[in-house]
Amino acid sequence: MGDVDQGMAAADAFVFFGATGDLAHKMIFPALYQMVKRGTLGVPVIGVASSGWGLPQLRDRARDSIARTSAGIDDHDALDRLLSLLAYVDGDYGDPSTFDALGKALGRARRPAHYLAIPPSLFATVIEGLSHAGLTHDARVIVEKPFGRDLASAQELNRVVSSAFPEDAIFRIDHFLGKEEIMNLLYFLLRDRRLPAGRGAEPPVPDRRAARDGAARIPRRGRFAECEVECVQGDATTRHR
Repeated sequence: MGDVDQGMAAADAFVFFGATGDLAHKMIFPALYQMVKRGTLGVPVIGVASSGWGLPQLRDRARDSIARTSAGIDDHDALDRLLSLLAYVDGDYGDPSTFDALGKALGRARRPAHYLAIPPSLFATVIEGLSHAGLTHDARVIVEKPFGRDLASAQELNRVVSSAFPEDAIFRIDHFLGKEEIMNLLYFLLRDRRLPAGRGAEPPVPDRRAARDGAARIPRRGRFAECEVECVQGDATTRHR
């Protein structure tokens, strides 16, 4: 994995929590596959989840994920390299032994990148587990959306993350930040006939694929949508990009 910036050494392992989940299947495995194809990924890739799985099942999941993309498996050597990089840790995120097992799986790696592809209610639990196990030193963390439900919860999550990682090692992903402002700008651009983009522009056509995509995710993500944030913040109707 390449350098993030001139002051930070490259990560020597990639750890992703939620390895058996929907986000990993739809997005993470295909992205890792592309990185291997481009020669930018050659470090251990450790999946962590609490599904009662083993490494063979995770490899099958990765293979199925890539096969379902539009291009499919078009480089079997790259796929074999990715599968050989995979390791798996199964355990409860609230159990310290899960993080002890992760430390053993990391081996000699000292600069892991921890990717939290998990429900927001587990962010603090995992970060505190990493910290207590001594797995945050020289590491970095990537927090998937949403980063808090409101200002107060975002500030509390920021406090937890900052207590374990320095600011330059924290990467926040939240594609709903600024969404309303962007939609306002698009409406202004398309509706104002004084602007070139608005002249003769047809009314926006709704993306009907959104409903199909949302419906397809409900069987596996229903609890998350009901109990966490997706319906509130629109992810059940906005295409997950």
